[in-house]
Amino acid sequence: MPALFPRPKRPDHGSAAAPRRARLMPPAQAEAFIRALATANPAPETELLYHDTFSLLVAVVLSAQATDAAVNRCTPALFAAAPTPAAMAALGAEGIGPYIRTIGLWQSKAKNVAALSRDLVEKHGGAVPSTREALEALPGVGRKTANVVLNAAFGQNTMAVDTHIFRLGNRCGLAPGRTPLEVEERLVKRIPADLLRDAHHWLILHGRYVCKARAPECWRCVARAFCNYRDKVLAPPV
Repeated sequence: MPALFPRPKRPDHGSAAAPRRARLMPPAQAEAFIRALATANPAPETELLYHDTFSLLVAVVLSAQATDAAVNRCTPALFAAAPTPAAMAALGAEGIGPYIRTIGLWQSKAKNVAALSRDLVEKHGGAVPSTREALEALPGVGRKTANVVLNAAFGQNTMAVDTHIFRLGNRCGLAPGRTPLEVEERLVKRIPADLLRDAHHWLILHGRYVCKARAPECWRCVARAFCNYRDKVLAPPV
């Protein structure tokens, strides 16, 4: 017998694979949205633990399909054992593996970290290169990883689009796009140059802690007034 009072259907807020898309914000509204995020976190930084450009590169490679928290639990011991590209290359995939078994895809990541470390020693004198072309030629380094390193280590105005930024760009109308590259290109064009470098961190942190995948916590969003998402969650669930 059907229930007399069926449970209401759970709102569909979209997902990383199929994000809900809002109408595109006008440029002034997009800038106001970013500046609102800036007021809440004027000096944003990555949550990955690192001590130099090499350890940043390795941490970002390890963070693919893994949380920053999970990466941070294993990298201190790894970096203590192998603080330089030469030391990491000497460890090899077999030596790196035991340090990172707790994160996803650790076998392939161990191979990539060993290989990119060898490349840094053999092709770049042990230094991390500062160009996109050279970074993306390293094993395990794609566009997103290169953007993070160029942004955080070399101060370049790049936008690394992860699942959080992809979802956020679509959901709020800041930069709707069907692929991460579309969202990236739109964000780079629409965010003022003086805000672009930090905007990478503002958006990641906002998507991670406020504009969450399953249900955005709009009631505590500092940029809510500038968001075009129509199904805002204006109070915590009871």
